[in-house]
Formats: sequence, structure tokens, C-alpha cells
Amino acid sequence: MGFLSHGVERSDLVTGDHIYTWRTAFAYSHHGIYVGGNKVVHFTQDQHLSSSPHSTSQWLTSSFSNIPTIACLDIPDCGFRKQTSGGVVMSCLNCFLGNGLLSRFEYGVSRLSFIAKFRGGTCTTAISDSPDSVTHRAMYLLHNGFGNYDLFANNCEDFALYCKTGYLVRSEKEEAVGGSGQASSVVGAPLAAILCLPLRLLIPSPVVVVTAAAATYSLNRYATDIGVRDDVIKVKVENIALFHGYQQQQQLDGVNQDSDLGDKPPQKRQRLS
Repeated sequence: MGFLSHGVERSDLVTGDHIYTWRTAFAYSHHGIYVGGNKVVHFTQDQHLSSSPHSTSQWLTSSFSNIPTIACLDIPDCGFRKQTSGGVVMSCLNCFLGNGLLSRFEYGVSRLSFIAKFRGGTCTTAISDSPDSVTHRAMYLLHNGFGNYDLFANNCEDFALYCKTGYLVRSEKEEAVGGSGQASSVVGAPLAAILCLPLRLLIPSPVVVVTAAAATYSLNRYATDIGVRDDVIKVKVENIALFHGYQQQQQLDGVNQDSDLGDKPPQKRQRLS
């Protein structure tokens, strides 16, 4: 399992960690931010979670597995969410994990280390902000929301990545993929296979074709990492609603223009101040 995740003991967790757990035989991972006190803030697709302590556990179980989850820790805030925050919810660590194992997302990895990870959604080359900044974003979004859930453009991993870095993908295309590593993996694997089809005509060896497809897949996945892509901007958490409104307008207009919402940070990124 080492090539799929970065397992960690509960005792090693620190406030501000980006954690995740695999579901359904490693088919999908669920991500969140550990905010201390055995509590996790995370983003879910369900817009109608109840406020009962076991609601998060039940939703994750029904969505990803039929195996019973471990017992809720009965923390008073488990299952808390604001009606205005959409799918952002606070859970105890047990309810977040369900029946899955605990893993910690890695930040600031090298390019070679990133490419060597064949499965997306476990690390990024981007650098994490301070734990205080991370928890501030997570708690703010718990009360104010993170926009509409989208499996490819705005999912639980995008939420955790934003809390850790402040980066959001800015795109004028509705079909654009967000910063999520696992979303880019889902899109990138079939694309790599298609791109390498001509090799079958030139080089009949299946080993060569598979190797080329794997290399293409890894490079494509690296190109969509938030640590290197050039369509990422740094957004203050207080401006999340403003950002999403601007995105929607850009997609409707079909234009690509510089916004007056911020200045560019070092190298390729833009900052929404």
C-alpha cells in the first residue's frame, strides 16, 4: 500500500495536517483538514447532512463502502455544519475515517518523487502555508462554504489543497479540472492510452506501448499539479465567494482577462489579495 498512501499514526497528527483515507479497495480517497482535538473539517457532496453526530459516518459508509465504520467518538461538534456552508462539515476522526486507514498528504515533494507516485491524490510539489493559516481557512469555510461540489473541479481534495496553500484553479472553461490529483488521474490515464495508440503501429511491442503510456500519464499528471501549473491564483479565504462569482461570470462570457482581484506572486502564480 506504500505506493498509494502515506500512512500515519493518530498520535503523529498535528493541527493543520491534510489527511485522507482510501475507500472501496483504493478506488477513491476522501480528504480533509485535521484541526486538532480529534476533529476534521472536510468537504462532501451531500448538501443535506443532518447535524447528528453519526451523520457523516453514515454518509461516507453509504457512499464508499458497506462495511460498518468504527464507533463515533461522540465529540459535541461531530456532524456540525452551517446551513449556508453547503457540504463543508466537521467530524470526529473516527467518523471521517469510517473503516479506512489514516494517511497524510505530502507537500513540497520533488518533481521526481511526484512523478514516481503513480496514483494521484497523495502529494504535491506545492508548499504548505503555516498551520494557523490552514486551520483559519478550514474553520472559515466550515461557516461560510466552499462553493458547489464538483467531482472534477471542486471536490474534497481541492478543498484540502486550498486550505493548505490558498491556491485555486482559475479557468474560463466549465470542463476544466481542478487541482485534485485523483481527478487528474481519472482524466489522465485514458488520455495517455489514447495518445500512445499510434505507437502500436510503429512499435508492436506491448511493453514499449505500456511504458510510453505510463510515462505520458505521469507527465500529464505532473503538469496539472497546483505546484507547477500557471492557471492558479492565491485567494484569501474571505474572498472565496467573490472568486466563485468571478469564475462563473468568466465561464459565461468565455473571456480570458486579468482580474483586478490581486497581483502575481513569484514566478507564474497570481494572488487574490
